[in-house]
Amino acid sequence: MSGNDQVLYQPEILLDETFTLAECPNWDARNNRLYWTDILNCKLHALDVASGQRRVWEFDSELGCFGLTDAGRIIVALRKDILFLDPETDERVALCRIEDGIKSRTNDGKIGPDGAFWVGTMDDNPDKQPIASLYRITPDGVIDQKATGFKISNGIAWSPDGAQMYHSDSRGPWVNRWDFDVASGDISNCTRFLDLDDTLGRPDGAAVDMDGCYWSAGVSAGNLNRFAPDGTLLLSIPMPMPNPTMPCFGGPDMKTLYVSSHQEGYSAEKRAEFPHAGKLVSLRVEVPGVAVTRFREKG
Repeated sequence: MSGNDQVLYQPEILLDETFTLAECPNWDARNNRLYWTDILNCKLHALDVASGQRRVWEFDSELGCFGLTDAGRIIVALRKDILFLDPETDERVALCRIEDGIKSRTNDGKIGPDGAFWVGTMDDNPDKQPIASLYRITPDGVIDQKATGFKISNGIAWSPDGAQMYHSDSRGPWVNRWDFDVASGDISNCTRFLDLDDTLGRPDGAAVDMDGCYWSAGVSAGNLNRFAPDGTLLLSIPMPMPNPTMPCFGGPDMKTLYVSSHQEGYSAEKRAEFPHAGKLVSLRVEVPGVAVTRFREKG
């Protein structure tokens, strides 16, 4: 069955591979390639969707998130360090380091319509406290703390016109919405968009479609949830695994959703009970997604 012939909203296993904490899928339209991270195993993965060819890059610490750049490189957020990776040569160039003075690591992140790298952190202690932050990182390596007081920063996405930014705390559990200035990267007028729970799904990673609807991975409930711009729940799609972590739109028509998942902390018995936990799925949708901007490198 080809991707275009899939029944709408029917998840299909993309790869017969399992990852501990697959996150941050990114669609590379230039190369028909899907990237994602396996955070705890410190690896960046890539799949050529047409040929099935796989690539893997290893790092020295957890890889929380990443984004594509306009020069063909990848900007990578390790535990604290931000660097560039050339996927063709494997050259790595340091950019900056998040010096927050606490036990935290990078988590969800995405390139904004302002061309900057927006990176959230999370409390890395078992008893999560609201000590994490959301940062904006420029091509010069300047780190600007834009907001703080989160347990697990997550769910970053922008409206189709770039005028609004979504951001969640998975342990809130809530999603906020900010007014966003594309020219400056300033955020203002924060309002509560959603209050969620374990039953519908605590909000993990997210993406937005061209109708302005917010797709949120309900990591505690095995759901992929689509919310209208006014917060109305439009769809709640069961995933073939209990812990989906993040959706991203891709494919030539941007109507394929790729969704990552995890099996972090699973016992052997639980892995046997949920054999698809930690895998990636794809599903076809009706409305195309908003393409994620590329990081604007200097020069």
